[in-house]
Amino acid sequence: MSRFTQVKKLKDPSALRAHLEQLGVDLAVAEAVDPDGALAAPGSFVDGPDERRIDFPNRFAVLPMEGWDGDLDGRPTDLVRRRWERFGASGAGLVWAEATAVRPDGRANPNQLVLGEHSVDEFAELRSLLAAHQVVGLQLTHSGRYSRPTAAGPKPQTAYEHPLLDQRVGASAASVLSDGQLDELIEDFVTAAHLAYRAGFDFIDVKACHGYLGHELLTAYDRPGRFGGALDGRLRFFRTIVERIRSEVPDLAVALRLSAFDVVPHVAGPDGAGQPEVDGPYRFAFGADETGTDVDLTETHALLEVVAQLGVGLVSITAGSPYYCPHVQRPAYFPPSDGYGPPEDPLVGVARLIAATRELREQHPGITFVGTGYSYLQDWLAHVGQAAVESNGVDLVGVGRMMLSYPSLPADVLGGRALDRRLICRTFSDCTTAPRSGLVSGCFPLDDFYKAHPQRVELAAAKKAVRAAKRAGPAEH
Repeated sequence: MSRFTQVKKLKDPSALRAHLEQLGVDLAVAEAVDPDGALAAPGSFVDGPDERRIDFPNRFAVLPMEGWDGDLDGRPTDLVRRRWERFGASGAGLVWAEATAVRPDGRANPNQLVLGEHSVDEFAELRSLLAAHQVVGLQLTHSGRYSRPTAAGPKPQTAYEHPLLDQRVGASAASVLSDGQLDELIEDFVTAAHLAYRAGFDFIDVKACHGYLGHELLTAYDRPGRFGGALDGRLRFFRTIVERIRSEVPDLAVALRLSAFDVVPHVAGPDGAGQPEVDGPYRFAFGADETGTDVDLTETHALLEVVAQLGVGLVSITAGSPYYCPHVQRPAYFPPSDGYGPPEDPLVGVARLIAATRELREQHPGITFVGTGYSYLQDWLAHVGQAAVESNGVDLVGVGRMMLSYPSLPADVLGGRALDRRLICRTFSDCTTAPRSGLVSGCFPLDDFYKAHPQRVELAAAKKAVRAAKRAGPAEH
């Protein structure tokens, strides 16, 4: 059990501020949420060389998440459609729709969506489930190192050989993609962009976060050839895709979800809390110092200058990876069953994400920024989100996990209604534990639909088995 104070025990904004002060964390918290205030204000982003303006009706955004409930051929199922319908009714002005593979072997799990000629009409149906006034984009991805397209196990496709992460997924020199293979992947992304436009999406995201291929290429410092070395080479994959889309699908906007900073991979320490896997220099963390433990946004700023030159006007900021540093990427009180306990009060991680987004927004005023990390704030999500928007620290408040348990939270906030505390995400992490156990994604603790789902029993058994294995581990050595 975590040694940190649970957010749900902080009874009012004053208690949250006092706790933040005790932690030494600088995070603004509004005393009250104004339903007609900053979060309700319309906004916009500009895209392309002609700076086309795209308007959104309020400052809430649904963040992209990876689904584990499509068909084996990458088509949406009723579970996917249910999730999208809930996003459509959420009240959020922008929906950054879920991670979608550009080809089957780039899926992170066997049930991830794949956009192709075989599924484009069904993606158009998904788009129709969302509200007409919502701005809707689709995250295009290739999972790279974390490709697991079938139940047979990982099939990593990496940007370079990594001294720590290769052994986690069984990667080797043979797993490294050649320049020619990356050229082929560029074609796949461009083809998927054509299909996304056909399906009616307003923008696509060329994903560069969370340890997947687009992100890993940003750390390919030692990779020879056209896609490594200096930042210009490490950005070639992203830049080429954007330039091709601009040329071939000019009416489709392009966005970026970016891990703005990273840290050295973490593992569970003797007390179960996360700790760095190695001490000393670590050169594979984009947006970090030479130790891989502190944020250094120098290269991130340089990247965003290129992003602005390419006419990309919408960027969602995130950090790290759910595979090797989840406390940085997605602060939580309760870790997934196969994870590690938080090494810091998760509010520290939230504040780190919000502060980095503020710094980036201040220095790149032509870009519209979507923030992340807000779900961990729970009852006080809107209080902190409102303060961030009012002070120009972010343009849109991104909501991820909370959308699985409480998709109508934006509508309730904007309607001036009290939050339904029974639905507030408490970061139980079952939405991660279930997929890692081969089950569907959903909020099993709080969503009545998933409470009654047959796989809830399987989830309980899987969690019990993991706990038993952890207890037995030390005795076996």
